[in-house]
Amino acid sequence: MTFVAVFIALVFLYSLVSRRLETTVFTGPIIFTTAGIFSFLILPAPHHREGAFSIFLAVAEAGLVLILFADSSRTDLRVLRSIRSLPTRLLSTGMLLTILFGGVAALVVFPGLSIWDAGILSAILAPTDAGLGQVIVNSPRLPVAVREALNVEAGLNDGLAVPFLLFFLALAGPVAPGAHASLTRFIVEQLGFGTALGLAVGLAGGWLLGLARRGKWSTESLEQIGLATLPVACLIASEPTGASAFIAAFVAGLAVQVGFADAGEHGIAFTEELGQVLSLAVFFLLGMLAARDYGQFSAASALYALLSLTVVRMLPVAIALAGTGLSRSTVLFMGWFGPRGLASIVLGLVYLEHSASPPGVAWIRPAVMLTVLVSIFAHGLTALPWIGLYARRVAALGGDAPELRG
Repeated sequence: MTFVAVFIALVFLYSLVSRRLETTVFTGPIIFTTAGIFSFLILPAPHHREGAFSIFLAVAEAGLVLILFADSSRTDLRVLRSIRSLPTRLLSTGMLLTILFGGVAALVVFPGLSIWDAGILSAILAPTDAGLGQVIVNSPRLPVAVREALNVEAGLNDGLAVPFLLFFLALAGPVAPGAHASLTRFIVEQLGFGTALGLAVGLAGGWLLGLARRGKWSTESLEQIGLATLPVACLIASEPTGASAFIAAFVAGLAVQVGFADAGEHGIAFTEELGQVLSLAVFFLLGMLAARDYGQFSAASALYALLSLTVVRMLPVAIALAGTGLSRSTVLFMGWFGPRGLASIVLGLVYLEHSASPPGVAWIRPAVMLTVLVSIFAHGLTALPWIGLYARRVAALGGDAPELRG
């Protein structure tokens, strides 16, 4: 209970100085992760409680679906159509090469891993994080095409990584009771059902909210609560259908705009803030776990974290964007800002949940934890300086530059 009180007090204090902090490099994830570390080191260690793992997973999943829905509901569909080649490149060539390079790097850094364990580690760390990237996708100083491409990539690549993760799990060893092992089945369920569920929830919810708005039946404050129920509905419905809650939530955010065009501009504040509070809780818990398990970190874990955030991410992005005409600065910027955060935490928990006796957990767990920790600080501390530098580079480009189209 002490740790809950500390977290609540920190949320209150953070709210008091949030505007001031927006102009600094100290992001919410940095502050709450650091607070989690020091809280564990200073306060009495909490007693283990049965079901704590399930609670952690539930909070992480809820925070992620809310953030994905909020981000996608603000995506301009007209802009998205005009830059559709960029997200497609990042989600196809870029995603596949990231998993491939990440697996190869894992085999080199951790000789004790099997090829399937290496695939598990790579799949967990393949997706980028929508929450950690908010300062990028929300910055008006950056080209819209670049912001939207990174936003769509972060919204969909976590769901795309799930079939690969579970396929590698099935080949790596025994799976927990009820876990699935068919890649084809998961492609259909996670991607197909996820998209269908998101379309159904988003279109129906948006149509009803739009109808209520036009008939003057609803108030703006309650409309925001109504919007927040849609990603939660995706999360609840995903379990019995086998759909990806993350893909469903992101697609629902896009689809809700069809019937409720003001969703992203006026109605999403409550959903976004609730998602941020849950994600900050996850980062606080991550800090506590990192302080507890710091003895498991090794030089090999640190090396893999460095490779995962640089070569494993940036080289696939450069290959995927070849031929687009984008400047070198843009390719470098998009390659670097692929932070690992909430999505990788969720997939790491899925890995622990689905595997009966994880064979590579001694390497995978610390590597995932350390990669996310390094990303929180490295991407958070470099975001504002890089935005300023890149904005100046873009300003020097000609008006017909691909970054400025659309």
